[in-house]
Amino acid sequence: MDKLRIIAGPYTFVARFEREAAPKTCAAFERVLPFANQVIHSRWSGEAVWIPLGDYELGVDFENHTSHPSRGDILFYPGGFSETEFLLTYGSACFASKMGQLAGNHFLTITEGLENLYAFGRMVLYKGAQEIRFEPL
Repeated sequence: MDKLRIIAGPYTFVARFEREAAPKTCAAFERVLPFANQVIHSRWSGEAVWIPLGDYELGVDFENHTSHPSRGDILFYPGGFSETEFLLTYGSACFASKMGQLAGNHFLTITEGLENLYAFGRMVLYKGAQEIRFEPL
């Protein structure tokens, strides 16, 4: 599988796996598909939404990690200074927590539906938590 579908609130996106750059994170996430949760707006990272996961373990360490994701990038933070989480950027972002700047594994990139990404992020900001589901395509 090279791509997956993301159903986020009323929007649908398609994302590609970044297998060359983050092979372990991609493989681990693929094993838990379909994956459903809620996204909330980020508190410190800018124009991004996140899925807080507490002490959830995906079984991977850092690879292809960045603090400066681009619009449409999806990161996995394996934990450490902050809780485990996924971060989905819809605009300008610098990945951070109350402990300071973080770096997460960039393992997915949204390739279709980008025209709705900003609207989705703003909906989460103004209307609150939204359901999100990642599934094989």
